[in-house]
Amino acid sequence: MKIADADILLVPGLGDVPAGHWLNRWRDKMANARFVELPGGHAPVFKAWMDGLVEAVADAQRPVVLVAHSLGVLTVAHAARHFEHGKVRGAFLVAPPDLGQTDPAPHFDTTGFHPRPTGPLPFTTRVVASRTDPSCAFDTAHEMASDWGAHFQDAGESGHIDLASGHGPWPDGLISFAYLMKTL
Repeated sequence: MKIADADILLVPGLGDVPAGHWLNRWRDKMANARFVELPGGHAPVFKAWMDGLVEAVADAQRPVVLVAHSLGVLTVAHAARHFEHGKVRGAFLVAPPDLGQTDPAPHFDTTGFHPRPTGPLPFTTRVVASRTDPSCAFDTAHEMASDWGAHFQDAGESGHIDLASGHGPWPDGLISFAYLMKTL
């Protein structure tokens, strides 16, 4: 599938997405990419995030490919069973968080987001995780990908794959995303 043939929905994580973050850069590069509006970015409410994502997918005019970061990854995994069958063709899930870890413990109400869903996602999925992500152990991220029937990609020692860890443009991620699109 060509990028131009899909609606690319960007699902952010907790908080604001800084201007230089790779999600913003990708939105600026792809005319058909847009952020899913999720209320209360710093104090997310599970039902509001789920409803916002399900509504955004339903409103899309073309096949959907989801690109999610951090808490957005868990939102996609939870919402997957609520999407219209076949509407979402793929998902590129980056830096999934482990909300069950205690150090550092999540600083928001995780009700609904945790525990994470298990079972295969109903669309082609790639999970990208770092060996040095403070929000999720590498083995746990690998387990999530396995549970979801996803291809797992080792991003090396890349922190949380965000602006703070030096991932503004993130060209390797864009190449990986393009490869996912070719497989759809």
